[in-house]
Amino acid sequence: MPDTAILWFRRDLRLDDNPALTRAMAASDLVLPLYIHAPAEESPWAPGAAARWWLHGSLSALDRSLRERGSRLLIATGDSRDTLLRLCALTGATRVYWNRLYDPATRARDTRIKLDLRARGLHCESHNALLLREPWELLNTTGGPYKVYSAFWRKSSLGLDRLGRDAALPAPADCKRSPTMDEPELVQSGVDALDLLPRIRWDQGLAASWQPGESAALARARRFIAGDATGGVGGAGLVALDDYAQARDLPARPGTSGLSAHLHFGEIGPRRLLAMIEDAHGSLAAPGAETFVRELGWREFAHHLLYHFPQTTTEPLDPRFTCFPWRTEGTAPLLAAWQRGRTGVPLVDAGMRELWRTGWMHNRVRMVVASYLTKNLRLPWQAGAAWFWDTLVDADLAANTLGWQWTAGCGADAAPYFRVFNPVRQGERFDPQGDYVRRWCPEISRLPDKFIHQPWTAPAPILAAAGLTLGRDYPRPLVDLAGSRLEALAAFDRIKAP
Repeated sequence: MPDTAILWFRRDLRLDDNPALTRAMAASDLVLPLYIHAPAEESPWAPGAAARWWLHGSLSALDRSLRERGSRLLIATGDSRDTLLRLCALTGATRVYWNRLYDPATRARDTRIKLDLRARGLHCESHNALLLREPWELLNTTGGPYKVYSAFWRKSSLGLDRLGRDAALPAPADCKRSPTMDEPELVQSGVDALDLLPRIRWDQGLAASWQPGESAALARARRFIAGDATGGVGGAGLVALDDYAQARDLPARPGTSGLSAHLHFGEIGPRRLLAMIEDAHGSLAAPGAETFVRELGWREFAHHLLYHFPQTTTEPLDPRFTCFPWRTEGTAPLLAAWQRGRTGVPLVDAGMRELWRTGWMHNRVRMVVASYLTKNLRLPWQAGAAWFWDTLVDADLAANTLGWQWTAGCGADAAPYFRVFNPVRQGERFDPQGDYVRRWCPEISRLPDKFIHQPWTAPAPILAAAGLTLGRDYPRPLVDLAGSRLEALAAFDRIKAP
């Protein structure tokens, strides 16, 4: 009787550099690829609407890749433990393999499942496909977790070259299809039955901007690393990697990799990215490459923090902020205006509209809109994190938590609370001609560059020439930027230690 294994796919939706797949193929005669849709097990952080759209495309792409290799993806719904036990009983599988996740809910679930499967005599293994290093491998000199990125990166970057070229695993040419996969009991619902796509089709902008799946991820990575001028976010070209250090700060340019969602869903892994950079440039320290690799390190840091401080998904790492005096009156219309991109501050509004239309937002603009919400509007960072979670195609619990706590000033390696991003100055510095703002806020596009980031300062004749009436065509600012900054600093003074 052939030795059969179940390969449990989760957020590792690829065949390349997939250690659980490689191990299952080496140790077993037949492999059953399985995806279990069980969002309740990830509560309260089940995938948001934009992420569900991406998941639909990613699962479809994975199934196509498996079929090209003589197999297919089994899709099941319901309790993960019960599903695995049922399939083991139906197929005679004695082995179960998966790649680890580090979110609090999935960690707890996976631990319970592993103990239960082993107690029933089944062989059970988990592997690392998500990160370069495991979160528990890197501890500071006192044996505790790092809270400062620079120290974390100094240690985690040691031997980084070997984690790319030498460690990335090739995709198998054949996936050992089992004849039992065609039995009626194993014919599960297809991806369409998971009801991942929106019923009211608001997703046209996502489909115009993104292509989920492993093949698309590898193609985007190759173009980014080589600097191919095609296929960037929204159809724009990508800059060369050696220009990344400067171009990544300019929201009007396609200067970022656009790989965040592909990384989140595991359509490409960080080891493969390191190997591709080394193959193309000869070194991870090549111009631009070093900056990009440090961004991969920031991703590692986010998972390090989430693993060691799981409460930070909803609670500030800095305990002083549990008493922070967030605004309590009139918050609903302020939050709604921020969500809709109707704050009256062009760079903020442009970012929020880009998010709604494409499911993505430029990283620098993410910091600006987060600072505006938490410091100028003085609304809690958890509200912003929840909105990002539902609207970002790359919504990642570790990155989302780190980013929001960093900007709010209450997390690890956080920006000092007195560092308030001025959206006007940020716009003038990083979008000096207003190209980004004009794209997403066309109602103010005829304003001169001098006023594009602060239309409320434009004289009446300038507004008239631009065909713009503030309060009608474009909102007036919700709050005064200078005054709200002072109010935020005063609020911080109330929680500072004596």
